[in-house]
Amino acid sequence: MADACGQILLGSGLTVLSHPLMYIKVLIQVGHEPLPPSLGRNLFGRQVHQLPGLFAYAKHIIQIDGKAGLFNGLVPRLCAGSIGTIVHSKVLQVGLNRSQDVITPLVLGGQQKAVEGSLQHVVNETTKEMIARSCATVVTHPFHVITLRCMVQFIGRETKYSGVFDSIFTVYREEGILGFFAGLIPRLLGDVLSLWICNLLAHLINTYAIDDSVCHFFRFSSALFFASMLTYPFVLVSNLMAVNNCFLEVCPPYASVYPTWVDCWRHLSREGNMSRGNSLFFRKLPAGKMYAVDQKRFF
Repeated sequence: MADACGQILLGSGLTVLSHPLMYIKVLIQVGHEPLPPSLGRNLFGRQVHQLPGLFAYAKHIIQIDGKAGLFNGLVPRLCAGSIGTIVHSKVLQVGLNRSQDVITPLVLGGQQKAVEGSLQHVVNETTKEMIARSCATVVTHPFHVITLRCMVQFIGRETKYSGVFDSIFTVYREEGILGFFAGLIPRLLGDVLSLWICNLLAHLINTYAIDDSVCHFFRFSSALFFASMLTYPFVLVSNLMAVNNCFLEVCPPYASVYPTWVDCWRHLSREGNMSRGNSLFFRKLPAGKMYAVDQKRFF
């Protein structure tokens, strides 16, 4: 219990610190670009027109809502993090107890459990983690949906989702139970794929690519970065579906309505926008959008 409380406190602190970044990322993901592009240079030194990055976007929000505006949707996100930590730890504990009950008679019968560091051990541990994460994701997804909708109502200056309990009643009244799980499937798929890619890649790096002199943190960070890049489209599609047709101004005529998450995926892929919001720096112009800058039009 003490470990869970410590994890909740640490997670809450990190959530507060990272919330402005997530807030800006979500607004970019849904296509809200209130600032015109400016002339800058890319990583190779070429002059290109780029959309404003993290700091310019944050300054724009502060000018409208003040510094507190950067923390819209923080409360339901904290609720999701705290509940998710508890569910995750409980499921892992149940899995640990059951695995011990199974392993003990196997060892007594002459069979050995998987050696730590072996591929079988990685598969076993990843499976347990996948089940725990999936349970936590399903339980906390309603708070995730509310968090995203609290954020995107900044676009239309709306106050429809103003509190956790009011937001719960609003979602249930307008969309029923299914409204709390909008975007759940691509989120689950992305989480599961990211976990397996990260753990298996880290195992391959540890086993074949890098010697023991390289720190474990660097190995895991490299695998995590690669996995997050590959599965980012699932995050984007999930977030878009969570605010899809939710009767806010972010919906038509401002954004498209998608019957299913597969339709959303196909539309973004067709427009070349599957990486929209992935980077908060060196942001290229989204496909299919026009901006007015110094009385000129840029695509």
